[in-house]
Amino acid sequence: MTLSNSFTLLKQDGEARLGSLVTPHGVVRTPAFMPVGTAGAMKGIHWRDIRDAGADIVLGNTYHLMLRPGAERIARLGGLQKFTGWNGPMLTDSGGFQVMSLAQLRKVSEQGVTFKSHIDGAVLELSPERAIEVQRLFGSDIAMQLDECVRLPASRDDIERAMRLSIRWAERSRRAFEGAPDGHMLFGIVQGGDVPALRRDSAQALVDIGFHGYAIGGLAVGEPQEVMLAMIGEAAPLLPQDRPRYLMGVGTPDDMLEAVARGIDMFDCVLPTRNGRHGHAFTRRGVINLRNARHADDPRPLDEESSWPGARDYSRAYLHHLIKSGEALGAMLLSEINIAYFQHLMSGIREAVGGGTFASFRERTRAGWAAGDLPPR
Repeated sequence: MTLSNSFTLLKQDGEARLGSLVTPHGVVRTPAFMPVGTAGAMKGIHWRDIRDAGADIVLGNTYHLMLRPGAERIARLGGLQKFTGWNGPMLTDSGGFQVMSLAQLRKVSEQGVTFKSHIDGAVLELSPERAIEVQRLFGSDIAMQLDECVRLPASRDDIERAMRLSIRWAERSRRAFEGAPDGHMLFGIVQGGDVPALRRDSAQALVDIGFHGYAIGGLAVGEPQEVMLAMIGEAAPLLPQDRPRYLMGVGTPDDMLEAVARGIDMFDCVLPTRNGRHGHAFTRRGVINLRNARHADDPRPLDEESSWPGARDYSRAYLHHLIKSGEALGAMLLSEINIAYFQHLMSGIREAVGGGTFASFRERTRAGWAAGDLPPR
């Protein structure tokens, strides 16, 4: 596999990085947050709203898409971008997260993973080679190696077994990726749970194999934030400066802000849309729970200074009514507002790193969250 450098590190401010990632479907400005379209769609949000909110890249899920509608069908229909209507860059995960989340429906061996479909019970085999084949059928701009992710807390023996297996799968994934079209990328995934030495061993082994980018996986799976940040601190310094760094499945705005401070470039999480469906809005004043009765008579918008119309143009009372009434519009509006806030945060981070003011931006942003939502006058 020829490793072309499609990532340009434009500036550093401390460990925080500003970069540009070139893909076949466009340029990704980093740090970047990738909204998650598990089955080729965002729940309750149109692609144009994702784009208008400022997202450069989105994520699709290999396991779910290969079950339905199927990788070969997507390929016949022109690839994932044409099939979904999203005309920008797309990263697909490898199915490794489902090795953890569907633990009752799978069996792991040296060869790969055998799943029992959660849809119809059909047996599905996913090896490192098949995971790469599926992602190439999708036409993914960025493909991920197959790995085994373990939920924390776990024993050191189980963490090390999964990490060593993931390294062997990384080698097979890289070989399977040989001959991929120009510009398409393969990322390796650092595992090692909450054990510093294993994180370092995994990172070094992946660097020795050689990938277009590197992800840190197996975090935000049950451990405290301080453990997650410590593991980033073990792995990130060992990864090449000229390759993008992706923290998988993370996370909250605070998680992302702290991870950027430790050299992370890319993030994904279902939090903005999932929490939106449950009535939670992310704002510069922290999280606002629109299910609370105190919002029922509040005529104020969520944030009169927001750049997103939904946060400015609807009263809290109306949003509260929609959520309490179970109206789909409530979940849609809050999901859009949350995606827009996450993108606004990334934009602010990029501007701050570019201007050499990340430390003060970080301090102001955290102070705003800590101040909390202002009561009505």
